[in-house]
Amino acid sequence: MITRQRPAAWVIALLAALTAGVVTAGPVAADDDDEPARPAPKVELVLDVSGSMRARDIDGKSRMAAAKQAFNEVLDATPDEVALGIRTLGANYRGDDRKTGCKDTELLYPVERLDKAGRTDAKTAVATLAPTGWTPIGPTLLKAADDLTDDTAERSRRIVLISDGEDTCRPLDPCVVAREISAKGIHLTIDTLGLVPDAKTRDQLSCIAEATGGTYTSIRHTDELAGRVKQLIDRAADPVVTPVEAKGAAECTDAPLLKSGLYTDREEFGEHRWYRVDVPAGKELRASVSVSADRAVNQDYGVLLRAETPGGREIVRGQESGDGRTDVISTGLRYPRPEADESSEDDKYGATESVCLRVSNSFSAPASVKKTPGLPVELAVDLVDSPDEASDVASFGLGHGWWLLGLLVLVGFVAGLVWGWLSRWRFAVWRTN
Repeated sequence: MITRQRPAAWVIALLAALTAGVVTAGPVAADDDDEPARPAPKVELVLDVSGSMRARDIDGKSRMAAAKQAFNEVLDATPDEVALGIRTLGANYRGDDRKTGCKDTELLYPVERLDKAGRTDAKTAVATLAPTGWTPIGPTLLKAADDLTDDTAERSRRIVLISDGEDTCRPLDPCVVAREISAKGIHLTIDTLGLVPDAKTRDQLSCIAEATGGTYTSIRHTDELAGRVKQLIDRAADPVVTPVEAKGAAECTDAPLLKSGLYTDREEFGEHRWYRVDVPAGKELRASVSVSADRAVNQDYGVLLRAETPGGREIVRGQESGDGRTDVISTGLRYPRPEADESSEDDKYGATESVCLRVSNSFSAPASVKKTPGLPVELAVDLVDSPDEASDVASFGLGHGWWLLGLLVLVGFVAGLVWGWLSRWRFAVWRTN
């Protein structure tokens, strides 16, 4: 009798478990549905369709044909969650009037998510292009930025510029345009790809990319073009930490209060900018700053990050960085605070201490270089648990190197004893013989 009742008991228990699982799973699924979806990343491909794209130097075919083939592959591989658009420059005007040629930019396909029909329409639009006119890179970047910033949603925005020559519409310098776009704080990145570029084209496209934190790639084969564009679109689709704009002040008393996170700002040549962080007792402040030289600058410069009290007393400073021409230079610092001791009268800061971060630079530029907008600054701030032992913090600038120093001293002492004994033995043998 007992044996017959056991299967029934198991069945009842199993049904109860399944019922509990269904009841429990309901709210969880609902919670997942209630989570706000991340705004779709926006990417705009900007294609140079100027007359120079007729050159036949990419895998035995014209640059335009290589671009069309790469675009077909890219459109097929674009993730569904990415809103993709295509803009052209120099595709319509064949004349010699510079003023008209510098307005020759067109939104070939609007920035939107691609379904099957959308991919076909975009391919058809690209297939109709023929190398035609001027190279108005600066005006086109301004239009492309407007295409991507038609809303205020916090989303990833990226322009991929594909060109084979210099801008022909100066004095609207595309490097200056890129800096102005970056200074707007809209978190728009411009990546550039140069098709069989010469030195001047390479320098200009590199300058555009550096101004917005993008990348420059030299392209000489069709598969390189398709692969790199796919890679950049996938990068836009990946969730990333978006820096928050923070305007540094001229004095610590007016400085913005920062919490743990990544911040972006612009700093003029030779300027000091202040930011403020509240450091609780038992926490360690870790801060780093990077300044990008997004234009031609003079040799011998540096970046300095200092932590100070509101009264101006220096607490700790980062190692000064930069001597000569590099594109990005960084420096950082650490400031650990011990746990608050309520019984101590010396703990004048109490549970939280206000720390002023001072970012300085010694950049200078030739007279022909525009000083505005300022250089791009990225500031990272983090508050972690303070180390429990003093050995965890740098001591006299050596940190964990003390044990190595001690080992070297010991090895040197032993080696000296052995060498002295060997020298004495050889001298004794020499005297005996």
